[in-house]
Amino acid sequence: MSVTHDQMLQELDERPFYRRLGAFDWIWALLVVAGSIYAWWHYHTLMDGYEVAILAGTAVALVAWGWSWKPVRPYTLAVAAVSLFAVWLYGSDIGVRDSNFFLQYLVASQSAIMWMSALYVLATLTYFFATFTRSEFSGKVASAMTWSATVMGTVGLMVRWRESYLVNADFGHIPVSNLYEVFILFAVITALLYLFYERKYQTRALGGFVLLVISAAVAFLLWYSFDRGAHEIEPLVPALQSYWMKIHVPANFVGYGAFALAAMVGVAYLFRNGQERRNPQAAGSSVLPSLELLDDVMYKSIALGFAFFTVATILGALWAAEAWGGYWSWDPKETWALIVWLNYAAWLHMRLTKGWRGTPMAWWAIVGLFITLFAFLGVNMFLSGLHSYGEL
Repeated sequence: MSVTHDQMLQELDERPFYRRLGAFDWIWALLVVAGSIYAWWHYHTLMDGYEVAILAGTAVALVAWGWSWKPVRPYTLAVAAVSLFAVWLYGSDIGVRDSNFFLQYLVASQSAIMWMSALYVLATLTYFFATFTRSEFSGKVASAMTWSATVMGTVGLMVRWRESYLVNADFGHIPVSNLYEVFILFAVITALLYLFYERKYQTRALGGFVLLVISAAVAFLLWYSFDRGAHEIEPLVPALQSYWMKIHVPANFVGYGAFALAAMVGVAYLFRNGQERRNPQAAGSSVLPSLELLDDVMYKSIALGFAFFTVATILGALWAAEAWGGYWSWDPKETWALIVWLNYAAWLHMRLTKGWRGTPMAWWAIVGLFITLFAFLGVNMFLSGLHSYGEL
């Protein structure tokens, strides 16, 4: 009796997870583990037990990420290769940056971040061009630009980490300590989330919408750098000299990136819904994905963001207990974090228990982004409190 292709796929899916892993999966795992051991071997004298645990947890997460989403492998390898090249060029002297061509124009942190900024803006325009001209080639170019920008943004953060130690060993810190650094992190995380859904749903029509919010972050980043000199590496304030920062901030920004993605998908939903209401017969020829797909991406993005934001809030409370002696003090930043959490908890509750879909939820996702933006940036601009080290 012959076995159909679908039956073969079903049998493969029913195998234990470890038996579905191929040779390249195990090579990937070995590379990550080897890199982690190398990092520990060279820097363990500077690491405490918590930081060793963070390194080990990051290695496990990176292996699992590469197994579940294979495009992350070349991305990670490219970041590692370019970052190590920059570190090698620096040696132990930050001063060579001004005389080395590659550092000055390509792989020093500020240079890499400039490349990231330019590529994200160009990718935004190219995505819109590809969508409205239905050009598959232009769409591929836009995706390549987005991947390249994301690589350069991550390289900028990695190299900045090394540069902080070269400027002054006492300044050295993971680059998630101020608005300049976390805006880069926000752009990179939002782009990675978008690229995941782009591949999963096989559509590039959302690229322009999502990269609009990344381009807005880039515009703020450039203003903040040129007007305020925010790119200069400064020592950490005492409140941030903690291992909690290494896990609290990245978790927070996965949440922020997912909420931003959901909001821009909500904008696309409103555009598509408006098209269908004006001309129901033209719905099948729209350049945008179906309303059902947009609604699904919006829901999954908010669910993912809510999970990470919840974890980040718990980590923040633990950090506060260690730094300030209490888990919660109704500081403005804490209060607005709670408002953000309640907003998205209510969004998910209404969808899962009341079955809300469509236009109201799209508008709610967009409004939610502005609430999140105020919690992230507005509190720093207009309010003061224990988190005043994040002021503009």
